[in-house]
Amino acid sequence: MGLMAPWFLAGAAAIGLPIYLHLLRRHRTTPHPFSSLMFFERRTQSSIKHRRLRYLLLLSLRLALLLLLVLAFANPFINRAAGKMAGDRLLLLAVDDSFSMRAGTRLPDARREAESVLDARSPSDRVQVLALGSSVRVLTQPSRDAGALRAAVESVQPGDGHATLDALVRVVRSIADSVKTPIELHFFSDMQKSSMPASFGDIALPANVSLVLHPVAKDTPPNWLVETVSAPGEVWDTKKARVQAVIAGYHTPAAKRTVSLVVDGKTIATHVADVPAEGRATVEFDSLDVPYGLTRCEVRIDAADSLPDDDVSRFAVERTDPKKVLFVHEPTDSRSELYFRSALASAAESAFVVDSVQVSQAANLQPTQAQYAFVVLSDLLTTPPSLDQALQKYVRDGGGVWVSVGTAGARAPTVPVFGAKILESRAYARDGARYINVGQVDAAYPSIEKADRWAGVKFFFAVRVDPGDATVAARLSDQTPLLVEKKIGEGRVILFTSGLDNLTNDFPLHPIWVPFVDRTARYLSGTESRSGSRVVDSYLELRTAKERSVSVEVTDPDGKRPLSLAEASTAENFQLTRAGFYELRLANGRKDMVGVNPDRRESDLSLISQDALSLWGGSGNQQAQQAAQGAPGGPAAPQTVPFGIWWYIMLLALLAAVAESVISGQYLGTQREGP
Repeated sequence: MGLMAPWFLAGAAAIGLPIYLHLLRRHRTTPHPFSSLMFFERRTQSSIKHRRLRYLLLLSLRLALLLLLVLAFANPFINRAAGKMAGDRLLLLAVDDSFSMRAGTRLPDARREAESVLDARSPSDRVQVLALGSSVRVLTQPSRDAGALRAAVESVQPGDGHATLDALVRVVRSIADSVKTPIELHFFSDMQKSSMPASFGDIALPANVSLVLHPVAKDTPPNWLVETVSAPGEVWDTKKARVQAVIAGYHTPAAKRTVSLVVDGKTIATHVADVPAEGRATVEFDSLDVPYGLTRCEVRIDAADSLPDDDVSRFAVERTDPKKVLFVHEPTDSRSELYFRSALASAAESAFVVDSVQVSQAANLQPTQAQYAFVVLSDLLTTPPSLDQALQKYVRDGGGVWVSVGTAGARAPTVPVFGAKILESRAYARDGARYINVGQVDAAYPSIEKADRWAGVKFFFAVRVDPGDATVAARLSDQTPLLVEKKIGEGRVILFTSGLDNLTNDFPLHPIWVPFVDRTARYLSGTESRSGSRVVDSYLELRTAKERSVSVEVTDPDGKRPLSLAEASTAENFQLTRAGFYELRLANGRKDMVGVNPDRRESDLSLISQDALSLWGGSGNQQAQQAAQGAPGGPAAPQTVPFGIWWYIMLLALLAAVAESVISGQYLGTQREGP
């Protein structure tokens, strides 16, 4: 015998309450009439109250009632053999509906076997139906209604998620903890190898759960698939865009597969791939001719196996005109513009063109966000006041400005737009070391990629400023701020305390220069690198940082809108649960689209070995529990399950309450009838 909640036994201290109430009863005497008090001698009255327990039967009933209530809340139980409780067993029917169950007739076979188990069950058995995909879905509560249970089994449709056995076992453990009765788990699946966790102990079942496996796949069929597609999410020059696809085969012989590039349902190019036996082949399409706007694209291979749903890989592409960048520089500084322009043009998915002007020509410019994606001020000796004021307004309205300070800009008292005072300039080339390296880098900052690659960059000149409350993303080894960001209104200003040329540093000569410029450009313009393809069960960010208060509308592959009105205004992310194309529309007019593909781990139809299935499903379930607990093997102990007896204790408490009421009524009635 045991107690589920032993801390409730502390409530037994309440038995002192009835005893205290019984002792409160004072000793009473019958008054007698007397002629005069003059015959009594004056004495001091005793302050001692004589008390004694009376009505012991009533007291005993009250004490018993309190003790029974305390014991019932402690939830006592006794261990009973599982076999004695067979009439109370629960059948769990778990049907695998992951992506691999689309192969052949696997899912229909699984549903048919589940219905056979329903037909053969005892009428006293309760049944609960589950579906295992990327997560476990509870389709019914424990029920004996055959019609409702059969309807739940028939409602299981093939999904696109990746199933894992440990997810199923976690749910079964939770059910076993709450039910406390024998559970018979029937699992209908193709028993795919990729669903096994890394540790066998993760799928150990509780002692009161017995497992019955129903494999619906007898062998491993060959399967060809489009494994990966590398394509730009955004293009502005279709002749430069490249699409690269990897065609793979699992348990396949050497074969030729026809690979097609499909744009809006129309095949625009084909190639033949020589796929080696159980190998991979790469196919590249030289151009991606898509119209302006968002376009649905696919890479397909000819169907030749029992799982045609992975013969296609979807991705979305957006074609736009390149965004303009205003680059303001001194007439004598031609190197900065050259290195900056070359870096943007070299970026893999560049969507910017540089509009370069000298500072003398920029005095009357009034840049707007519709005109320029962001503005660069490169090492300006002086900044026209009208341009400075225009840029201040541009930033407050949500624009981005990149300011670099080299040998010319170091002569100015303050940094334009940014507003920080220039404390001093440091010419490291004149020191004995001749240069200085980067000391600290915030790898989480959007402009920074692979912080270790910054270590080899040499800086010959830099200015020192007081960053104040601005964010410092990088510092030189002498703690001089190198990359600083400051928020102004709705926009941001980034300060680079050295030049963009190869005279103040050798940054433009390093491979890290191109991704640094590209990432900074996208960050300032608010156009993060777009991905047109996602995996099922990944999350799609619905809004950018500037669109937190903008309502959004999501359309799923069926053309339905899964978000409610409240979710459309408040949700930050959306889970992509199915393969196909999802569309996104924001109230500010922005549109987006993403192609979603199943997890390619589901395309490997290899089966779990029979030894592993026997270990998990047969007598090996006890061994699995021992493996999870680190216990040595040995004869399995008889299985017992806890059986709660609180109900019987509550029944005794009810009887004690009735008896207490009857006895107390008799005592009170006697007192009223007395003289």
